[in-house]
Amino acid sequence: MSEDIRTTAEAHEASALPCARVVRTADDAPDAPEVLPLPPEMSDEALEDKSEAQWAYERLIVYIQNFEEQLNADEEVAMGLVGGQAGVLQIEGLGYFAPDIITFYGINEDGARTQLIQHVSRLDVMLVANPKPQEAEAPRRIGFRLAKSLERKEGA
Repeated sequence: MSEDIRTTAEAHEASALPCARVVRTADDAPDAPEVLPLPPEMSDEALEDKSEAQWAYERLIVYIQNFEEQLNADEEVAMGLVGGQAGVLQIEGLGYFAPDIITFYGINEDGARTQLIQHVSRLDVMLVANPKPQEAEAPRRIGFRLAKSLERKEGA
């Protein structure tokens, strides 16, 4: 009988680490969020202390930022709305309302201000590389702004 003996600190650290994995077809594919270390701000609070909405929000930030790192200067991240005829939403903001609501703010393909409010149990997000608007001088990277908000713990 072989049982691992762990300290309380090790057990606490293990509870904060999510279980994740990714397999890609290309050997030279960029690292995916599943294999990258989580930002320290996300590990400060134990998973069991986070609502489903907060944990989904934080992981979406990591996915969006990773996606943006791979965009060209003339592209912006957008979100293809899955399971309907709603189209594509240019992401301008992301929020959550604990325990179970995620909110996406943005502009649709026709330029209309759009907001998607979604329960975490129905969360399907497809990130799309859209051409950035011509009037925008530089790409706006929402993922990096969202990551900074984790650092400051805004809205928590």
